[in-house]
Amino acid sequence: ILGSHDSFSFYIDEASPVGPEQPETVQNFVSVFGTVAKKLMRKWLATQTMNFTSQLGAGIRYFDLRISTKPRDPDNELYFAHGLFSAKVKEGLEEINAFLTEHPKEVVFLDFNHFYGMQKCHHEKLVQMLKDTYGNKMCPAIFAHEVSLQYLWEKEHQVLVFYHSPVAVEVAFLWPGQMMPAPWANTTDTEKLIQFLQASITERRKKGSFFISQVVLTPKASTVVKGVASGLRETITERALPAMMEWVRTQKAGESGVNIITADFVELGDFISTVIKLNYSLDEGEDDTT
Repeated sequence: ILGSHDSFSFYIDEASPVGPEQPETVQNFVSVFGTVAKKLMRKWLATQTMNFTSQLGAGIRYFDLRISTKPRDPDNELYFAHGLFSAKVKEGLEEINAFLTEHPKEVVFLDFNHFYGMQKCHHEKLVQMLKDTYGNKMCPAIFAHEVSLQYLWEKEHQVLVFYHSPVAVEVAFLWPGQMMPAPWANTTDTEKLIQFLQASITERRKKGSFFISQVVLTPKASTVVKGVASGLRETITERALPAMMEWVRTQKAGESGVNIITADFVELGDFISTVIKLNYSLDEGEDDTT
């Protein structure tokens, strides 16, 4: 299954305040250098260039979503956020729903895995937003190995919502976060990333959960300083792409192989077509499950 890392970051707003999760050093940096600092931040925080509709059209079906309140926001809105704020959550969910309505056999995974500045009332607001937007399109949480495309089509479900908060146990259509583990290599070294990804596959997902392989390199502060004007895409992702894609090409789909693969700038190279092709190697008679 194709996925995008920080899926919403195509619309990071340079005019927005800095996110509440950012350390004091970043806050101070922006306080001193203002708009210039935010323009530089965006080069390292935006991991996608395509909006939700374009990603869906290209084949992305897993979305990595991080939600935040905005300080001193009179409308008390919820936003996607990664260092700086992005689009309103409501607008993003509606954009995805428009695609699903037009394509009733397509299924998406929405993974709400980070929450910033959110209290109980904000979670309640987000849950209601999901109900209002998707309604019966959402599949109630069951055992992962019971989920097949045939099952979802029969039930007319198109959305699986994963929610990394205790709130998930209180709502039938929220899948607990532990059902979507996403080990993170946290390295700038391509070789270490590949070793980490391979070790994760060897350990494999626990029976009864989905599993994410993050083919993503994470810059250190020193990396950002060296490539401050060029940004994440040019400094890291494009240079590492051949080695990362070689690892993807060697993978197998199925019970003991890869499940969901995420990347930055999903349009680069042949990432999308390569992941899709992994499905063709599945045995003809194998059930279409997770």
